[in-house]
Amino acid sequence: MPGSSKRRGAIRKSAKGNPTAGSGGRRRRGLEGRGPTPKAKDRPGHPAQRRARAAERDRRPARKSSGDGDEWVAGRNAVVEALRAEIPARTVYVAEGTERDDRLREAFRFSAERGLPVTEVSRAELDRMTSRAVHQGIAIKVPAYEYAHPDDLTQAAADAGEPALIVALDGVTDPRNLGAVVRSAAGFGAHGVVVPERRAAGMTAAAWKSSAGAAARLPVARATNLTRQLKAYAEAGLMIAGLAADGEVALPDLDLADGPLVLVIGAEGKGLSRLVAQTCDVRVAIPMASDLESLNAGVAAGIALYEIAGRRAVARDSPDA
Repeated sequence: MPGSSKRRGAIRKSAKGNPTAGSGGRRRRGLEGRGPTPKAKDRPGHPAQRRARAAERDRRPARKSSGDGDEWVAGRNAVVEALRAEIPARTVYVAEGTERDDRLREAFRFSAERGLPVTEVSRAELDRMTSRAVHQGIAIKVPAYEYAHPDDLTQAAADAGEPALIVALDGVTDPRNLGAVVRSAAGFGAHGVVVPERRAAGMTAAAWKSSAGAAARLPVARATNLTRQLKAYAEAGLMIAGLAADGEVALPDLDLADGPLVLVIGAEGKGLSRLVAQTCDVRVAIPMASDLESLNAGVAAGIALYEIAGRRAVARDSPDA
């Protein structure tokens, strides 16, 4: 019967059960839409995408962090200043054919004095290692900073037989301010600095430079939660004093200065966060000639630590001590 042949190769004429019959079968997928047209910058090989990638590369900073936690300092001036500040570099990398000038020779001199290896690589390789930073033919690799535990700071004070003096930073995000605080803390006899783990500056190469080498002598600890760590210090017998523009005690009148103390310094403008301020036993103000003036964290720390160091020296030299 026509159309019902069962011989091999015969085709049924009915659309039922036969996906090849009718326009809705074989060509159905071809009629489906392919979604919205992607933007030009998202299309592989499109000139707009290449321009976007080039612009992204140009926006990258000169200082890079590698995937293993190391950091790159690139550029002749930056490298010389980093080596002068005794940043613990691993290796100095120099691009082949780089013109020698005074800054490069100075970098080589610092490297030789510290026994740092100098490795010559191709310019393309140095581009790759520094993620295409403007390296001017020289870069150094800085290992990730090894933070102390907050309890190590009180232990250092106990080992020295001194009342603990710890500086805690609340919301300070500028690494140069952190470096300045570390420098002042080391200069005025503090036993260490504590920084929060999140939303705060860490010990980057910029912080190392600002510390002028003090970061190699004074431990910096990281606290998962600053408020909780301050409470732990309080339970260990330390008093908590926070610097605040509206503090109820003037810095020269701080009677707690010669005992176990944590000095908390907030960010310029914002000051201490609410929870940290509530944790403080006392809030201390630095007397100012004008209410409109404000001090950044580095300057405030230097002034406060100078005053505290003076009070401690008097107490130490007192016959009753």
